Amino acid sequence: QVQLVESGGGLVQPGGSLRLSCAASGSIFRIYVMGWYRQAPGKQRELVANMVNTGDTNYADSVKGRFTISRDNAKNTVYLQMNTLKPEDTAVYYCNVIARTVGGTSTTNYWGQGTQVTVSS
Repeated sequence: QVQLVESGGGLVQPGGSLRLSCAASGSIFRIYVMGWYRQAPGKQRELVANMVNTGDTNYADSVKGRFTISRDNAKNTVYLQMNTLKPEDTAVYYCNVIARTVGGTSTTNYWGQGTQVTVSS
């Protein structure tokens, strides 16, 4: 099994910054994708950004140029640096990891517990 521990959410004023972190632990054989999704009240969960183990990244159009995803492979940790935050960025942010466990034969999608990000004056 893989456990994900998120941190870094909170309340910030418009134009401010936050940095989210997500550390993966457990019987990990290989991590293929690490990323972040978010879900605002009344809306579907959406991809914010992810990074595959080749280093390629994907971003939602709404966050391009403002958010940056990065990974520390040695620590199995993914970060999301969020700058120039807007009220519409308010949501619960979920860490997502696609990984294969030791002894496993296929990949599994793992989710963090979610961390609240609120952008408000």
